[in-house]
Amino acid sequence: MCCPDRKRLLSQAGLTLVELVVTIVVTAIIAAGVALFIQRPVEGYIDAARRAGLTDEADTALRRITRDLRTALPNSIRVDGTGKFVEFIETTDGGRYRAEPDSGGAGDILDFTAADTSFDVIGPAPTLATGNQIVVYNLNSTGTTSNAYAGDNRTTLSSTAAPPVAITSKLFPESSPARRFHVVSGPVTYGCTGGQLIRYWGYGYNNPQVAPPAGGSSAVLAGNVDVANCSFVYTAGSISERTGTVSIVLVLTRGGGAGTPEVVRLFQQAQVSNAP
Repeated sequence: MCCPDRKRLLSQAGLTLVELVVTIVVTAIIAAGVALFIQRPVEGYIDAARRAGLTDEADTALRRITRDLRTALPNSIRVDGTGKFVEFIETTDGGRYRAEPDSGGAGDILDFTAADTSFDVIGPAPTLATGNQIVVYNLNSTGTTSNAYAGDNRTTLSSTAAPPVAITSKLFPESSPARRFHVVSGPVTYGCTGGQLIRYWGYGYNNPQVAPPAGGSSAVLAGNVDVANCSFVYTAGSISERTGTVSIVLVLTRGGGAGTPEVVRLFQQAQVSNAP
């Protein structure tokens, strides 16, 4: 008597095929509804994260450019005709040279009447490294003979020990009213090209400007650059102010949700000293 009841109970405990199909359909409908409900927030989060990444990349690049520009040799900043490349000569140190003998008639002055090979430093001795050069009174303007790119007022070190500062024999064309000299490591270029923002260094001096420069080293600071909208503008300022301004526009773009690209546009200005 027990066996029929047991079979009946077991058959009632299972699911019929119809019930199983209905369960699957209902589950699919609920899942589709949940997916539609969370799709937009998820896409919004992904877009926001992508936009934040672009902003951080662009901001980091602009900070690097601004920091480098503040080390520029006075009057050495120049922008090529396309506005996509900015170049400057990087300084590492500087100081004031001796222009007159001391009270006892001693001291190694920097001579501007004949080629000289060394001079004393008034104040702390500069830090010198192999490959550094000395520049005096850079004007870098049309009609002058004090253009560091052309080598008019630039010479190499013959020793990294100082004082005195030992240089390759040089007759500098003009003395500095402030008796100032600069130690430079070489030219540096930032440029927007090929969808990237690139830093170039370690190449030779070019006069006139070559963009992008040949030789040396390079490193990518940012990708996804909208080159058409990237620009550098240099305003030298008046002679009395002795300051210049570099305006930088950097636009980065990357594909966003639903085929809409994310675009980040940053603008920054850097003030530079032009007192030679």
